[in-house]
Amino acid sequence: HVQLVESGGGSVQAGGSLTLSCTYSGYAYKEVCIGWFRRAPGKEREGVAAMDMDSVRSTSYADSVKGRFTISKDPRSVDNGENIVYLQMNNLKSEDTAMYYCAAEPCALYELEGDPLRYAYTYWGQGTQVTVS
Repeated sequence: HVQLVESGGGSVQAGGSLTLSCTYSGYAYKEVCIGWFRRAPGKEREGVAAMDMDSVRSTSYADSVKGRFTISKDPRSVDNGENIVYLQMNNLKSEDTAMYYCAAEPCALYELEGDPLRYAYTYWGQGTQVTVS
């Protein structure tokens, strides 16, 4: 049973920083890709950043966040237990205001040239709100 829980959201002034955490369990950590997505009011869901937990595929970012956001994994990754993926967000802008979700997709058998940000993610967390004023 795959579970994902986001945390770290909040309110911040423009130019500030936040770090979101995605704690997931239920899957061997090297067999999944983890993505961060966001949905702003009145807009469609947007992929923000994604990574292959096995580091086989390239990490991917949306153009709107390149150079400002960084996705990373906790180095203490374990196969049977909880693992954490972070989204470090710097120089935040008002347009970054959204509900942020993390998602997991078993990607070990996907083609190596694939873009993790474009996968159809199967498992989703409940989201954490980020507000930039």
